[in-house]
Amino acid sequence: MRVKKQKRHRKAVRFYAACFGFREPFKVLCDGTFVHHLLLNKITPADTALANALGAPVKIFTTRCVLGELRSLGDSYAESLNAARNLLTARCDHEKRKSAVSCITDIIGENNSEHFFVATQDAELRKKFQKVPGVPLIYGLRNALFLEQPSAFQHQFVRSVEEDHSHMTDLEYKLLNVKKKNVAFEEAKDSSDANEDKNDGTFTVQAIQTNFRKKRDLKDTVQFKRKRSKGPNPLSCKKKKPRENTNNAASVKENGNGDTTVRSRNRKRKRSRKSKNVSKANV
Repeated sequence: MRVKKQKRHRKAVRFYAACFGFREPFKVLCDGTFVHHLLLNKITPADTALANALGAPVKIFTTRCVLGELRSLGDSYAESLNAARNLLTARCDHEKRKSAVSCITDIIGENNSEHFFVATQDAELRKKFQKVPGVPLIYGLRNALFLEQPSAFQHQFVRSVEEDHSHMTDLEYKLLNVKKKNVAFEEAKDSSDANEDKNDGTFTVQAIQTNFRKKRDLKDTVQFKRKRSKGPNPLSCKKKKPRENTNNAASVKENGNGDTTVRSRNRKRKRSRKSKNVSKANV
């Protein structure tokens, strides 16, 4: 029996998490009747018991109006009041104290935007929240805690939301039509550009063919070249290189020193001149 109950609880938790965006740690909003039931049946600690029932860590909340209602009930609920004071306080923004039912109803609102699990022993309050989408309900039976299965109203609400998401809204229709017009305009522009490119290609081919024909006709005709005056032969204008004295080069090679050969040569010339002058004087 306990295994089946855990399976049902896990299935319900997955439903609320997938369809309404509930996330761990889950927030549980308790009224005075639920806190009193926990103490009477010794279901403590409360956070551990709720975590075991939901299969995930939890945070337990109450309101100032619930605390005021427990305070007004007298000494018989003093222990429940002390236990409720240890819980987290949800913001209700009520200047004057209201009843716990009206306070919790105001906090839940029309769609339970804060994603609270409502824990209460009030059967009428549970019936009321079964017609509000996305409100999981927890109640106690003796020493066990139960999570109510999603009502038929909540299943129908989820199906209607899915159907609405499957269809496009008026704004989406308008955006789609605008996008179609833009795509059609771009396709028409691309086709016109392609036609222009083809025409340009044909014109360029025709121009190339006409130029080729003109050149071919020019080559076929006889062309006379004019004779122009030519410049002198550059080879004939070169200066002659001075010839080196072979005797001097040979003497340099033999003696190994060009200066000494030149001096000896000059001395020989002077001697020959003196000898000629002497022979002339004797005559």
